[in-house]
Amino acid sequence: MKIVVTSLFVQDQDKALAFYSEKLGFVKKQDVPVGEFRWITLASPDDQDGTELLLEPNDHPAAKEFQKKIFADGIPATMFGVEDIQAEYERLVDKGVKFTMQPTKMGELTIAVLDDTCGNLIQIVQK
Repeated sequence: MKIVVTSLFVQDQDKALAFYSEKLGFVKKQDVPVGEFRWITLASPDDQDGTELLLEPNDHPAAKEFQKKIFADGIPATMFGVEDIQAEYERLVDKGVKFTMQPTKMGELTIAVLDDTCGNLIQIVQK
């Protein structure tokens, strides 16, 4: 068994698609109409056949509340791995991405946290 899709609640699917593809560099895999929303998935450019990230509308009241509360508490909604966190941080800052935590060494890991502009904090990590 393996993880094929993981979801992330977003406030606006179009805005999220633009952020995750244009700023972070993920590759759009699927964009299929599903009622009033869409099934939009992206994958890492380094592993396009790997796990897909589903940009899930936060239309359900529980999803909105969950997303709002973890954001307010500073809890990242998910984590992405990077090879060189300092270079990635600088690349993203140059693209206008706002960070709530600059690269910080935590034991054997270095982490940073960014705001995806769609209601989530995202942690990037270098092992």
